Amino acid sequence: MTALSLFGIAGLPEIAPGTDLGRAILEAASAASTPLADGDVVVVTSKIVSKAEGRTVELADIEPSEFARQWSEQWGKDAAVTELVLRESKRIVRQIGPILITETHHGFVCANSGIDQSSSGAHGRAVLLPLDSDASARGIRATFRAAGVNAAVIISDTFGRAWREGQTDIAIGIAGMQPILSYIGQVDPHGHEFQVQALCTADEIAGAAELVKGNLSRVPVAVVRGYAWEADDTATIAPVLRDQSRDLFR
Repeated sequence: MTALSLFGIAGLPEIAPGTDLGRAILEAASAASTPLADGDVVVVTSKIVSKAEGRTVELADIEPSEFARQWSEQWGKDAAVTELVLRESKRIVRQIGPILITETHHGFVCANSGIDQSSSGAHGRAVLLPLDSDASARGIRATFRAAGVNAAVIISDTFGRAWREGQTDIAIGIAGMQPILSYIGQVDPHGHEFQVQALCTADEIAGAAELVKGNLSRVPVAVVRGYAWEADDTATIAPVLRDQSRDLFR
């Protein structure tokens, strides 16, 4: 493998609860004269998955707890959003000034439990992460398979990173391929055995796909073509999530 190609899939409709994302992606790809093909990796922005699965909340319907009210008043935050952040987390990892770093019920460590109001579809509406991004990815992949296309699926979201400024897209759900490529036990051309190197290819593909999606382009799905993945329908995102006992930041 010496080359990859990446392209976004334009023309998707506004996603509403109940939208069959797999079918919508197939149709949009064909309409754009870039039909999906066997071996593709299809990267789907989590926000449209959440919209299709009804994971949006009207902030006016949220009754904040007393803690959420007090904390939000102290830091100039929306108490309804703070309440959602708390509900979607199993614990607060860091609380520094107005910043809440939480661990979600999925096991992701991120800012504000991954809750976002941008591109939510309406003012005063928040988008939550999918309940089970692996299941979401499997459903989309199953739709592709039913249409005769053997493509892997990655659900992506934008996260910050320890040690570095800026954000990047990472994988929060996967289907059809394992998320990590391990070199441990293999030997380089000079005879050195790899002891620790394992590439999170799911994150690398998700980050690359973001280059042809972007936040303002209204292109929430991208295709990475040419990556030689091995089909594995037992795959989940679980191997990517570092156990707390080995996490220097928790």
